[in-house]
Amino acid sequence: MLRRIWSYKTKKLFRAEKLYTAKNYKTFIEVFRKNFPDYIYYCPLRNKELLTTPLDLIEDVFVPRDCLIKLREVDNPDSLQTMALNLLDMVSEASGVELDDFGMHGSIALNMHSVESDIDFVVYGSENFRKVELALTELVNIGKLRYLFSNRLDKARKFQGRYMNKIFMYNAARKPGEINTKYGSARFSPIAPVKFQCRISDDSENMFRPATYKITNYKSLNPESELQIDKIPERVISNIGCYRNIAHNGSEIRVAGNLERVEVIKTGEIYYQVVVGSATSEEEYIWPL
Repeated sequence: MLRRIWSYKTKKLFRAEKLYTAKNYKTFIEVFRKNFPDYIYYCPLRNKELLTTPLDLIEDVFVPRDCLIKLREVDNPDSLQTMALNLLDMVSEASGVELDDFGMHGSIALNMHSVESDIDFVVYGSENFRKVELALTELVNIGKLRYLFSNRLDKARKFQGRYMNKIFMYNAARKPGEINTKYGSARFSPIAPVKFQCRISDDSENMFRPATYKITNYKSLNPESELQIDKIPERVISNIGCYRNIAHNGSEIRVAGNLERVEVIKTGEIYYQVVVGSATSEEEYIWPL
């Protein structure tokens, strides 16, 4: 039912990075308010309306790990399913990451694929992701795979490639022990847009969504972004998927985002972060330097 109201233009907007601009976010909120008001939730911890699915309206959950298990149990897999399984077998062997720490998503996982479909897989855990990342580079170097780059960010992420005649993409998902946030544990207050340059001090969570980059050496790029010492952000959070895994420890990035005050409710601790993809500004990005 939800799909019926999506025009072609709306679909394109949802896929575009401009999804996270303030103007488009307001448009989406109004579309849902008119057609699906149950999907709008006012979050008192962020003091804003969010698009979210009520739990009682969720009929099924497709977990990538479970989808891969089901795929491996298919009696007569078709050519694309077979290719996907062969790819994961090769990557698992090359990386040393067990198949239990992989998952399948996208059209293959939902058994809605066609001959034109891509292969989309998931790696569980940050350490496993790094092992797979290295293994893919080695497989590219010996000619078994090929990277596909359409822009500078693709080249930095190296998340997309070609296996035989098929495009594949991979991403990371947290293991349960890596989930370190819980809804209701903090209150978030937007302050103002900022533009700055900084250095990455910790990239151990940059592959997830949202991506987290801990930073040092904050340098404002305009007068409005000059901050008091106690308001210097300690991390950059990206809700925009294309900014995952594009910069690493010691590298410099240029950022445009929204400065946010975070209050840990239980302890009263206050710290600051910058959010890219906050839907409060028309220009938000992370660029590796």
